[in-house]
Amino acid sequence: MKIQSAHFLKSCVALKDYPILNLPEIAFAGKSNVGKSSLINILTQRKGLAKTSQLPGCTQLINFFVINDFFSLVDLPGYGFAKAPLAVKNQWGPMVEAYLKERQPLRLVLLLLDIRRDGDEKDRDLLNWLQSYHIPHLIVFTKVDKLSKQQAMLRSRSILASFGQPPVPLILFSVRTGEGRAELWSEIEKHIFLENMP
Repeated sequence: MKIQSAHFLKSCVALKDYPILNLPEIAFAGKSNVGKSSLINILTQRKGLAKTSQLPGCTQLINFFVINDFFSLVDLPGYGFAKAPLAVKNQWGPMVEAYLKERQPLRLVLLLLDIRRDGDEKDRDLLNWLQSYHIPHLIVFTKVDKLSKQQAMLRSRSILASFGQPPVPLILFSVRTGEGRAELWSEIEKHIFLENMP
């Protein structure tokens, strides 16, 4: 996809504050520091569009970005360990769940998993939750440049098996090399344009 424009719109906590755009939305979910903000920057080829940090928990609100004035990318707060006050961390779960359950323009959730880390209960819970509510989703394994291609495939299959998941479509992605960028855009476009087809 050719990115002609990409800009930050607003940060929100409550449903009442969400933008009213009627644009298709693609949401990024996963643990703190899994690479959601970095992935958005690489996808849009806009360095610094989404704020990143070496410390987990940089994203503490739901951040909306408008792309080509046609659709939105939504950076959700990460779960798990984060350098954030306890009160802030405690509101992340309900904040994200409310967005995923109530947001009508949502077309696809990208569940990001670090290829080097075993999945845990929080990852499994989110995956089961997306499935139970029939929310379209795709698993994206990040930081795959840290492993060989064979190791990455074995790890991805092992992690999915630990969730009790059969082989499902997934994308191996590297912020450093750009691996997986074209494939990910292809999946995103399917969900954006499907809703707008006659």
